Amino acid sequence: MFKIKRDDLVEVRKGRDRGKRGKVRQLMPDEGRAVVIDVNIMKKHVKPGQRARQAGIIDVEVPVRLANLALVCDKCGKPTRVGFRFMDDGSKARYCKTCGELT
Repeated sequence: MFKIKRDDLVEVRKGRDRGKRGKVRQLMPDEGRAVVIDVNIMKKHVKPGQRARQAGIIDVEVPVRLANLALVCDKCGKPTRVGFRFMDDGSKARYCKTCGELT
């Protein structure tokens, strides 16, 4: 189980986009990276495609390392570290180490 999942609200901790928040669009666990909406935008030059793709310069979201992301707690709204607890039914749940609430 990873500490960050898809559709989580995260904050960038390092780099030129430090402080920006966004939702995780895609998680790449093998590479240790995640694509975050509206974070780490790069320009890409694109040739025209066979099916009416417009040529030009487009903006592409590039993956960010998971070590540079912090989960934002739903309850306290702060970027926080995440811990795991085992529930009574045997399942595993994430919790905020700042306020102690389950996320």
